[in-house]
Amino acid sequence: MKLKISDRKKKIIHRFYKITLVILGLILVIFNDTFGKLEGFVEFIALYFIVIFITIAHWIFKQIRSIIRLKNEKEKTELLHLKSQVNPHFFFNTLNNLYGLMKKDSKERQMVLKLSDMMRYSIYEGRKDWVTLKQELDYLKNYIELQEIRYHKKSDIQFYHNINNFQAKIMPLLFIILVENAFKHGLENLEKNAYIHINLTENENNVNFVIENNFELQQPSNNEGIGLKNLQRRLELVYPNKHTLSFKVSTNTYKVILSLKIK
Repeated sequence: MKLKISDRKKKIIHRFYKITLVILGLILVIFNDTFGKLEGFVEFIALYFIVIFITIAHWIFKQIRSIIRLKNEKEKTELLHLKSQVNPHFFFNTLNNLYGLMKKDSKERQMVLKLSDMMRYSIYEGRKDWVTLKQELDYLKNYIELQEIRYHKKSDIQFYHNINNFQAKIMPLLFIILVENAFKHGLENLEKNAYIHINLTENENNVNFVIENNFELQQPSNNEGIGLKNLQRRLELVYPNKHTLSFKVSTNTYKVILSLKIK
């Protein structure tokens, strides 16, 4: 591995070296004029150079260690990036193989297809700055349908949507954390009478998303979760002064209202 020292660092070393020579020259002049041949002067000069050498060596060692650390961190980052590119293809190929092995029109085959679509959307569309409301709506539908199949219990899940402009642009993966929380903190823990009601509307680039679910009385409210904090931060960055996010918690119901002014 070839280590390189920047021009700025070279200038610092040269400047330090020049200052050291100047200081040494002054010491020689002072001691020569004042004391002449002073005993121990040679030992003093030798000690001085040893201290300077140790100081410079220590500084160079720190710079080399810093360069090696940065190089290792860069290599780890590149490796993680390569893994993130490989893993999706592995999963997609596996899902496609499973899809081909299953009977046509079977429920399991439909699940695999929906899961593949969701993964593709999360990995590829989720990186973009904007997606259409139609894409986000299809993603939510697939998630809800998969969850309905996953939980073998009677529940009341309703997803109402009224969108005038399906091509309106919106930040990707905006609503999913709210839907995930409703299933995780609500339906998943309830033995019976679980419900999740979702309402998504769009009119003249004003979007309203309302989701309400019930939960066990022992379950704490989830408005302090990491996912919700991340959502709030994303909204602040992408929709400054163009959104409102509110939470309403009663005895055993949890409701979130998100309103946006979008492009």
